[in-house]
Amino acid sequence: MPKSLERDLGLFSVLAISIGAMIGSGIFILPAVAVEYAGPAVVIAYVLAGLVVLPAALSKSEMATAMPESGGTYLFIERGMGPLLGTVAGIGTWFSLSFKGGLALVGGVPYLLYLFDVPPSITTPLALTLAVILVLVNLFGAKQTGRIQVIIVAIMLAALGWFVVGGVPSVRPANYAGVFETSAGGILAATGLVFVSYAGVTKVASVAEEIENPGRNIPLGILGSLGFTTLLYALIVIVMLGVTDTAAIAASEAPMAVAAEAALGPAGVLVVVMAALLALVSTANAGILSSSRYPFAMSRDGLVPPSLGEISERFGTPSTSITLTGVVLLVLIAFVPLESIAKLASAFQILVFVLVNVALIAFRRGTMTYEPTFESPFYPWMQAFGVVGGLVLLTQMGTIPLAGAVLITAGSVAWYLWYARDRVEREGAAVDAVRREVGRQAVERTRDAIAPTEGYEALVAVPEGTAPSHEETLVGVAADLAAPQYGAVSVVRFDEVADQVPLEAATERSGADIEFEERTDALAAELDVPVHVGEIVSHDTRHALANYVDEHDVDTLVIERQPSRRRERLFDADDEWVLAHTGCDAVVVDNAAANPEIETVTVLTDDGPHDPAKIAVADAVAAAHDAAIVLEYARDASVSDEQRRTIADYHEEIAALCSVPVRTALVSPDGGSGDLESDDADVLVVGTDAQSLADGTDGPVLVVRPREESMPGRIGRALEGRLL
Repeated sequence: MPKSLERDLGLFSVLAISIGAMIGSGIFILPAVAVEYAGPAVVIAYVLAGLVVLPAALSKSEMATAMPESGGTYLFIERGMGPLLGTVAGIGTWFSLSFKGGLALVGGVPYLLYLFDVPPSITTPLALTLAVILVLVNLFGAKQTGRIQVIIVAIMLAALGWFVVGGVPSVRPANYAGVFETSAGGILAATGLVFVSYAGVTKVASVAEEIENPGRNIPLGILGSLGFTTLLYALIVIVMLGVTDTAAIAASEAPMAVAAEAALGPAGVLVVVMAALLALVSTANAGILSSSRYPFAMSRDGLVPPSLGEISERFGTPSTSITLTGVVLLVLIAFVPLESIAKLASAFQILVFVLVNVALIAFRRGTMTYEPTFESPFYPWMQAFGVVGGLVLLTQMGTIPLAGAVLITAGSVAWYLWYARDRVEREGAAVDAVRREVGRQAVERTRDAIAPTEGYEALVAVPEGTAPSHEETLVGVAADLAAPQYGAVSVVRFDEVADQVPLEAATERSGADIEFEERTDALAAELDVPVHVGEIVSHDTRHALANYVDEHDVDTLVIERQPSRRRERLFDADDEWVLAHTGCDAVVVDNAAANPEIETVTVLTDDGPHDPAKIAVADAVAAAHDAAIVLEYARDASVSDEQRRTIADYHEEIAALCSVPVRTALVSPDGGSGDLESDDADVLVVGTDAQSLADGTDGPVLVVRPREESMPGRIGRALEGRLL
């Protein structure tokens, strides 16, 4: 029996983890860089970043209450978008959180240097020592981590509160001059940079499996910490800008210490340095806690080796995952530069938050089991704002951060293809949602195809010498198609004469012509639709037929499949040429000599949903003969349960549109006619791509080719074939 994690993190621990994960390098270090882009308008950048984060915070709050399991962002994107993007999100977020934790520890060193006479040579060893201590603390369990986080955050917030309150009297309004003169590009660039300041707001979702009463504590913890931290950031930056000038902030690696010295003196510096060290340590602590859960969750889904999912029997924590995260953290501290990785972390967090918003939409629109106890307000507009806002910020991040995010993404994709692809069979809610939408659009096209068309005309085109029994079958098919449309049938014989023979000389009626008209008139008398008979003489039958279809606005062309003659083996056969040069629906009748009693009309699918034109043809023929329709759907044994449900629902909706009884069958696409009910079909309806499946049938085969404008584009057909 697999082990589970103990739920022992309460609301205060959740708030502490989330706030502690945010308040770190984002406010103690990044203002020095951000003011170079936005000047005094940097406060707007912090507020704007909080607003762009809000949709993802709401989305993750909802999804976390539906799936309170370890993994957070990875879990939501994997379940929503599929294992490939889940792997990208899991590995990428694991790295970016590890980066942020390492940078937080390294970023605390300038504050030590500001206060104490510490030689630069000990900065890296000191940061490494702190990292080792925090890794060991996380190995001991989430409860200890949560308790330490509460203590750290309480002390840190008290110090920051004193900085804000104590610094207000020293604020100089003149320092805010030009706040509204900064360009939109500068503000957006600063917003993208400081976005990482809010990345920790949803870290708590990665330990959702260890939170008590997750339906209440997760959304309260995430949204409460976001609102509180956004307000705190704005107040801190306002005071920081008000007590000193932007040039002094930009020139310092410890900007809050500079501001504290100007407003509060040595005591203020001491308090701010203490707060900075606590904040940066808490950021690293929360980063280890949450980032280590990503490989833990991924291992349970088969995307990384199982060893990363092992839980320590002594401490009840994913020890292997935490240890690996600690190793990565130590490497980052030793070798990774600060500013570049801050930008990389921001860029990837923006991308991940965009995917989080899309994942929520996929869950809402899909059919997978999804029962959140908290729902995001203003859906889907809130998520749309998050997607658009995130993509806009990404354009402001510069080349290096985007290139780094691409490299992480490419590496994650390569890992999935090499290791995980053959180990998982899941698909995301987005695939199911898109499949449902594909099915809905196919149903709507079918509804339009079956609906009556005013002035409908079915043209039966017969060449000279067509056997009478074949003519009867063609006219019968055309009459079946015209009846539900309240239309008419035109039967036209096309005679071809040599180029040397004047057309006027070939217009005299022959005995064969009279016999054709009498035979067709007799057929018309037995039908319930108007039938018009005509004959056209030309030097080129193919062009004559194409011109007739265009001039008379024919809706459906009914012709017989003709064998290629010797002279045409260098070109297309007549029927193929005509199909390529006419703009109407076409029904090509194969095996027209057969004329059985019709009890079943079987429709074979192409690679995707049934073409609406085929359904319309099958329904008309079946209705005319009081027959039933069989929808045979070619899919292999690897069809997922979700896909089977979608196919079943799609068939059910198609059946509701038809006027006759309908039954369905899921068959093998490569088993030949022996696997198909079409062996016993009286009439078989296929598309041009599936005609080979009809080989060996005894009854008439209707090959349906819909007009080009009624068909989805190439990309649409490929998408339909893969999903439905």
